Amino acid sequence: MATTTAKAPAGDRRAGRGAGSRKTRGGPSTARRREGLAAWLFALPFMLVFAVFMLVPLVSSFLMSFTDFRSTDAQTPFAVDFVGLQQYTNLFGDEQFRKSMVNTAIVVVVGIPLTMAVALALAVALNNGITRLRTVFRVGFYTPVVTSIVAVAVVWRFILQPDGLLNTMLGWIGINGPDWLHSTTWALPSLIVMTAWRNMGTLMIIFLAGLQNVPVELHEAATVDGASAWQRFRQITLPLLRPTLLLGAVMLSVGYLQFFEEAFVMTQGGPLDSTLSVSYFTFNQFGFGKYGYASAASYVLFTVIAALSLLQFRLLRPKD
Repeated sequence: MATTTAKAPAGDRRAGRGAGSRKTRGGPSTARRREGLAAWLFALPFMLVFAVFMLVPLVSSFLMSFTDFRSTDAQTPFAVDFVGLQQYTNLFGDEQFRKSMVNTAIVVVVGIPLTMAVALALAVALNNGITRLRTVFRVGFYTPVVTSIVAVAVVWRFILQPDGLLNTMLGWIGINGPDWLHSTTWALPSLIVMTAWRNMGTLMIIFLAGLQNVPVELHEAATVDGASAWQRFRQITLPLLRPTLLLGAVMLSVGYLQFFEEAFVMTQGGPLDSTLSVSYFTFNQFGFGKYGYASAASYVLFTVIAALSLLQFRLLRPKD
């Protein structure tokens, strides 16, 4: 017996497909909109805090750098005069600001290679050379990072004072050490060494993580081919550490260009501005009530940080 199947009219089939497709398209779209709305609602508290405490001050300080705004104008902030680039022109004509830029440049040029070299040497030693009490050494080298700057200052003042530990040790070999923190020649190098000591722990942990991701098989193959330890380090380890080195260099650059705490606690920018940094100069200008002038100095520093970070990305980014 032949079985016949009833067919729906073509118009009904098209109408059914249209309704189903509209339902299929409309459902996920509505769900996505609801998920997006929920995400924005969850993010709203952070966005409000960021806008009030970060975005508004950033925009205000940028606009302030083009005015002659001072502390005496706080009650009438809209009555200040727009001076254009005059604040920036005055900055580069200010001998004290130029001195602070030179000091900051010295901290960056000397401090970054010194800190990275010491941290990398410690990371290599912990990764290969030290087999016992490795965790103790890691904690010990990382301790300065989490130690209060006040506690660090007490220790380093004891080390660097005229009759302190360092000069006592130098006296054992017949060297009469200087008054490190009150010498225009030695104050800044002393703070650079102190800063490197404080920051090497963070880089050591980062470099150690990078070293542990280097394939052991590459070193074993190079050893079979007769490569020395230095050749393996230079030809295998360093190229594979380029992303890690880039991270460390950028972190140090941002930190060292904002060099402030060590000089503020140890030398107050002296003697004779020999440890005055751009951040310390900016801090002083805010204290003097020169808000527009200080804002201009802070944006000069921001521009230098951005430019140096871009340069490091171009030089240290992984090669294809």
